[in-house]
Amino acid sequence: MKNVTDSFVSLGHWPSAGGFGFNTDILATNPINLSVVLGVLIFFGKGVLNTIRNSEELREGAIEQLEKARARLRKVEMEADQYRVNGYSEIEREKLNLINSTYNTLEQLENYKNETIHFEQQRAINQVRQRVLQQALQGALGTINSCLNKELHLRTISANIGMFGSMKEIRNN
Repeated sequence: MKNVTDSFVSLGHWPSAGGFGFNTDILATNPINLSVVLGVLIFFGKGVLNTIRNSEELREGAIEQLEKARARLRKVEMEADQYRVNGYSEIEREKLNLINSTYNTLEQLENYKNETIHFEQQRAINQVRQRVLQQALQGALGTINSCLNKELHLRTISANIGMFGSMKEIRNN
């Protein structure tokens, strides 16, 4: 095992002509390193650049869609405000119509009530009049019957027949 370890240690001591080693000359190694780095960047960077370009295009499309969505949102908000204002106006208009309709209905009911009261008063007055007249007639008939005897009764009938006869003659002429 000592031989294997010695062979690794001795690798670092090989002369540069036949082995592998690090070149510390900056002027000789810099263009090589730059070309390797540029090659790696170009090889792997193409995909990254395409991804960045696609991302930029997608970002611009997303911004455009966002602006369109904001414009639509503003339009919808304005329409909603208009509907809200119109809705409130319609509610106020319906409320006033309902109040006016209720007022008119109450006024009609008041008129019907007054007409009914007036009708009932007239009916009660007429009933009282009929009873008073009926009682007056009964009282007059009672007075006439008590004061009138047969002879006076026959004379009154004859006078009335005479009056009807003269009325008949006047009509015929």
